[in-house]
Amino acid sequence: MRVLIIEDEPYLADAIQLGLRRETIAADVACDGETGLESIEANDYDVVLLDRDLPGMHGDEVCARIAAGRPELRVLMLTAARTLGERVAGFELGADDYLVKPFEFPELVARLRALERRTQPARPPVIDACGIRLDPFRREVYRDGRLVRLSRKEFAILHLLMLADGGVLSAETLLEKAWDANADPFTNTTRVTISNLRKRLGEPWVVQTVPGAGYRFGRATC
Repeated sequence: MRVLIIEDEPYLADAIQLGLRRETIAADVACDGETGLESIEANDYDVVLLDRDLPGMHGDEVCARIAAGRPELRVLMLTAARTLGERVAGFELGADDYLVKPFEFPELVARLRALERRTQPARPPVIDACGIRLDPFRREVYRDGRLVRLSRKEFAILHLLMLADGGVLSAETLLEKAWDANADPFTNTTRVTISNLRKRLGEPWVVQTVPGAGYRFGRATC
């Protein structure tokens, strides 16, 4: 999952970004509404975490523009508003969910993951294929009953490939979804991470290279 944080308080934005990265969620930060909308035009996000009380372009206007231009993009609005009327007004503008400040970080992560699921076909909470069992909630991976310890990026890439259900994902797609705007698209980061992932999972390989296209999860005997 890739998230855009639109928040004008640098300390809060940085803290959220760091926390999301620890949860294997790629996260970018925009400090105002205009920059946020530019980032949405340039990148493929799953969820926008939007502070309602932005200076300059108000969060309500940002939300309305997202709803008009990118209706498939989910918006989780952060707000100090506690009255029902204020929250309803936000939903009418196109927000998909609300979280009132101050909030507990685990709840934020749970709400983001719930919004991401709305953009995806229904899928089981634990993915089990080709002898690999991946539990996103516990962030655990097993191969033939053996616990495999993966780095955050290795876990994120394996999760993306397993969700694709045999479909091919390009190196660029994996880089965009598993990293963030600071990732250099001209590096071999994805290839190195895939190589390390294969070594940790062991043979026979379940992450296959599709020449000229990218990578897919599976093997002929699955």
